[in-house]
Amino acid sequence: MKQFSRLFAELDATTSTNAKVDALQRYFAAAAPADAAWAVYFLAGGKPRQVMNMTLLAQLACEEAGIEPWLFDECYQAVGDLAETIAHVLPQAAETSNVGLAEWVEQRLLPLRGLPPEEISQRVRAWWRELDDQGRFLLTKLIGGGFRVGVSKLLVQRALAAHTGIDAKRLAQRMMGYTDGKVVPSAERFAALVAQEEEGMDSLVDPGQPYPFFLAHQLDGTPETFAPRLGPVADWQVEWKYDGIRGQVVKRQGQVWVWSRGEELVTERFPEIVALAQGLPDGTVLDGEILVWQEPAPDDPAPFHSTLAGRPAPFALLQQRIGRKTLTKKVLADAPVTFMAYDLLEEGGVDLRDRPQRERRGRLESLLAGTRIMLSPVESAGSWLDFACLRARSRELGVEGFMLKRLDAAYGTGRTKADGLWWKWKIDPMTVDCVLIYAQAGHGRRASVYTDYTFAVWNRAPADAAEAEAVLEAIARKEPPQPGALQLVPFAKAYSGLTDEEFRQVDAIIRRSTIEKFGPVRSVKPSLVFELGFEGINRSSRHRSGIAVRFPRMLRIRSDKPVHEADTLQSLEVLLGSSFS
Repeated sequence: MKQFSRLFAELDATTSTNAKVDALQRYFAAAAPADAAWAVYFLAGGKPRQVMNMTLLAQLACEEAGIEPWLFDECYQAVGDLAETIAHVLPQAAETSNVGLAEWVEQRLLPLRGLPPEEISQRVRAWWRELDDQGRFLLTKLIGGGFRVGVSKLLVQRALAAHTGIDAKRLAQRMMGYTDGKVVPSAERFAALVAQEEEGMDSLVDPGQPYPFFLAHQLDGTPETFAPRLGPVADWQVEWKYDGIRGQVVKRQGQVWVWSRGEELVTERFPEIVALAQGLPDGTVLDGEILVWQEPAPDDPAPFHSTLAGRPAPFALLQQRIGRKTLTKKVLADAPVTFMAYDLLEEGGVDLRDRPQRERRGRLESLLAGTRIMLSPVESAGSWLDFACLRARSRELGVEGFMLKRLDAAYGTGRTKADGLWWKWKIDPMTVDCVLIYAQAGHGRRASVYTDYTFAVWNRAPADAAEAEAVLEAIARKEPPQPGALQLVPFAKAYSGLTDEEFRQVDAIIRRSTIEKFGPVRSVKPSLVFELGFEGINRSSRHRSGIAVRFPRMLRIRSDKPVHEADTLQSLEVLLGSSFS
C-alpha cells in the first residue's frame, strides 16, 4: 500500500504527462507482480465496490479522532475532499505496516462485503491505525468506492511499454477487458500482460477478448474550410454518428461476446445481439453501435435512410436496458435492441485492422449480406457544403451528426492519428442560459476550489427585473418559494468547461455570496448566469424540473446577461419539442 499511495500522490501532484509516465514506470519497476496487477486495474479505470458510505466513514473518523462533527465539517469545508479530511484528522499512526496492495484488496477489502456494520467499523479503525496520511487517504477512497486518479489508460500503456519494451499497441490489445469486474487481477494476469513475444504470450489471452477501440477526433470549423483541410469528399467515407453504446461483437469458437467501449462485458444484457451474431462465422469481430431501433411510423415525415426501415430511438429508451440485472419480457418489448455494424476488425480469424477502410467496408458488406445484422449506411454528397445540409437534419433523424473516415485509413488504437483519421463532425450542442444556485468543491488539485455547480432556470419569465430581484432577496433570506409564484427550478449539474482562472473567479464569488452550507454543498445568492451546453434532452420523473439533459458542460459565463433574463422551463420545453422523441 505504501508504494501505491506514494504513486497516487505523485500522479495527483502534477499535470505533466511525462512526469506521470516516469512515476508509473518507477512504480512498475519496483512493485511485486500481484501489486502491479491491481495497480493496473485501478489506474486503467477499474472501480472498487463501495463497502461503507462516506457519511458513515466520516462519523467513524470523528469517533476515532475524538472530535465533534461540527469541527470535522469545518475541516471538510477547508480541505474540500472527504477522504483527505479523514486522513488529516485521524491520530498519527505509531507504526505503519508494509502490507502490499494485493493483500490489502484481496485479504482485507474484498472480504468486507456482507460483514455486519460493527465488524466493518472495527476493522477499518484498526487499518487506519497502521497507515500514514497517504495510505489512509487511499484506503478511504477504496472503501468508499470513490477512487479516481488523473491518468488515462493510454498513459498506463505508455508507461508499461517503456518499462517492458513491448509495443504500446500490443499492450493496448492485451489490456482489453482487463478492468472487467468479473475477473480478479493476479500476478499471472500481469505476467501475461507484460510477457515478451518470444515467450509465446502474443496471442489473445481469452477467445472472447475484443480489440482496442479506434476513437475519432472532434472536427471543428465551418464546411467552407474542409476542402483545403480534408481534401475532396471522394477520399472519405461519411456515415451518421449514432447516439447509442459503442460496442464490439466477437464470434469465436462457436460463442458470442458483446463488449462496450468501456471494456465491460455486456453479453448477458443484450440477448438479441447474441441471437443476431450466432450465424456469423467463427473468427469474426464487428465494431458498431448498440441501439434501440424503432419500427417506421405510417406518417413518418423523415425516413432515416432509403435502405433502412425505421430509425434509431432516443438514447433515453436505451438507458432502460443499462444496468438492469433482470431483463423482463416488458423491458425487452419496450426497448428492443439491435446492432448497427460499421467496421470489420477480424474475418476468418485474421486481424484486418491494418487494411484500408475501403477494403474493410467491402468485406463487411459481403459478410453481412443475407444476415439480420444492420449495416450502417454510407451517405454521399457532391461537396462538404452538401454534407452540411444533410447534417442539418441530424436531430430530426435522431443522430448526432456525421462520422468521417478516410478510405485509406487503417483501424488504429485509441485516439491517434498515426494509423489514419476518423473525425466526428457533431452537431452544435443545445444551449440554455441558466443561473448558478449551488456549488461544491472539486477533487484532486481542485479540491479547495468550488467547481461543481448546480444550475436553475425560471419556472416562468419574470415580469421585470424588480420581480426577479424580489425572488432573489427572498432566497437570500432563506424563505421557501411560494406555490405558483416565480421561482428558480434546478435542472442540471456541470463541472467542466471553464478555465482554471475562471473557476478561481467564480470560487471567489461563491464564497462571498454563500447563503447556507449543507455538508460540502453551498447554496449561493443567484447572481451568475452561465451558458450551458448539452447533447440531448428528455423528460424525467426523477428530476424536480421534469427534464434531464445529457453531458451538460459550461460553455461560458454570461457576464453580459442579468439574472432576470435567464431562460425558463418553457425554453427547455421548446428544446424538448425540437429534439427527436
